[in-house]
Amino acid sequence: MKKLILLTAVAGLFAFSSVNAQTKAPKLSVGAEFAFPMGDFGDGMNLGYGGSLQYQHPVAENLLVTGSAGYLNFQSKEILGQKINTGFVPVKVGARYYFGEYFFGSAEVGAAIGTKDGVGTRFAYTPGIGVDFPVSDGGSIELGARYEGWSKGDALVAPSFIGLRLAYNFGL
Repeated sequence: MKKLILLTAVAGLFAFSSVNAQTKAPKLSVGAEFAFPMGDFGDGMNLGYGGSLQYQHPVAENLLVTGSAGYLNFQSKEILGQKINTGFVPVKVGARYYFGEYFFGSAEVGAAIGTKDGVGTRFAYTPGIGVDFPVSDGGSIELGARYEGWSKGDALVAPSFIGLRLAYNFGL
């Protein structure tokens, strides 16, 4: 964990040292999602996985508004010899601010819609950080990390997890 914090700090310093004051272009990204459950939610669930789409639209210098939708599947740990799969469709809106040419911070809010009967819909909030490296004229590869929390709803625990997203951004 200390190495991750150190690497993040070094990446942040590098990003701040190469600030590029330009307005980013609109992007559409497709990503793979991985969710590492925490707290009480982590006591009952294993690694979650899925995919997402995200649209990013510039509104000011280095500031973009975002809209995203995806699918996350969680499998319970073995309870009485059984494992249960639970799917969610997170739909969120938010903002992304580039602190430098590649390094960004983000925040989103929205809903996590359960795909099973009785699971319901929960309020979702997501602060995060990431890096976005260009690989072609309009395309880039993004790696982001976030904390994601959902309201309790009718469940016994409020789900929360550390999410990782590896995505390809298409310039529009």
